[in-house]
Amino acid sequence: MSTLDAPGLSEVARLFARLCEIPSPSGDEGAMADAVLLELSRMGAEISQDDAAQALPNAGCNNIVARFAPTAEGVPIMFCAHLDTVPVLGPIEVVQDGEYLTNRHEAILGGDDKAAVAAMLHAVDRVVHEGIPHAGIELVFTPCEEVGLRGAAHFDPSVLRAAYGFVYDHTGELGGIVTSAPTHKEIHVTVRGVAAHAGIRPEAGRSAITAASRAIAAMPLGRIDDATTANIGTIRGGSATNVVAEECTIAAECRSRDPEALDRQITAMLDAFTWAATECECDVEISVRDHFTGYDLAEDAPQVTLAARALSECGFEPRFVASGGGSDVNAFLLNGFASVNLCNAMVDVHTPDERIRIVDVEAMVDVTLAIIAGARA
Repeated sequence: MSTLDAPGLSEVARLFARLCEIPSPSGDEGAMADAVLLELSRMGAEISQDDAAQALPNAGCNNIVARFAPTAEGVPIMFCAHLDTVPVLGPIEVVQDGEYLTNRHEAILGGDDKAAVAAMLHAVDRVVHEGIPHAGIELVFTPCEEVGLRGAAHFDPSVLRAAYGFVYDHTGELGGIVTSAPTHKEIHVTVRGVAAHAGIRPEAGRSAITAASRAIAAMPLGRIDDATTANIGTIRGGSATNVVAEECTIAAECRSRDPEALDRQITAMLDAFTWAATECECDVEISVRDHFTGYDLAEDAPQVTLAARALSECGFEPRFVASGGGSDVNAFLLNGFASVNLCNAMVDVHTPDERIRIVDVEAMVDVTLAIIAGARA
């Protein structure tokens, strides 16, 4: 029996399972967007879309905004989730494993961020069909979050009527409120040497791979301090075992919640590449670009206090989280829209062991409804 047909499974859990079984890696979110649009249309939402699918390279859909007109006084609010996942390397068949939902196969589940999509849709569906009063609700669904928050960065928040927004996109038990997130910078390096026959005239060559390896060995990597991490992601170079490598490319990253620590780490990595290229008589080209910009939120910011109050009312102890990852909130805050990211109890995201407890998906609906109630006058 499919999990979708299992007796006793809640409606939101069924919706979550159905959405997870729609593959939607970044750039291929179209089918997922269609499923969400169908749900929104059924709920009677006022729907609009921007031009993200045309404006962004490889985006599979537009940013979607669904608006529900207020039925009470208070502050209009927004909820947001992204529609894309990391690459899907196998089939997705959602099964129940004890108290968890997970993938039967050796691939991601897609709970990041479809747990949020399901909770948002189901909560607002209840608001509409049960006639729960609200001060105005907007739902935003973004593409390409997993590849640099590109959908949210392209999104124009001036189209919103909401005063502030809530994103459910962080691992950790329910109750977590992300008040600090890092700036993330990408480093792309190309080292160029001189090719030569490795068996006949190796001394005539200058190995780009050797230069790159010396640079990497010389730089600090991993967890640098409590706020800072650095990583070498990919290395590509060379053409054959009997050719001294003429070129090597490296993709790396550094992220930190401390701007000064970030600058120090970036400088250390760039200096290592420059030094090693000089030592090995190679040329080097380096580019650094912002992946997303960090933030710090005050614990008394209105969106934070409303989230904390709602969590408390649902029986969760609010706690403030300093994250090492980014979310659409990074882009929203940078573009001037007040928002906050909340933990949604995803476990082992981006891995074949990804799972989430059914009760946590259900509790996210309760938290959403409590935020909606708290925004009323």
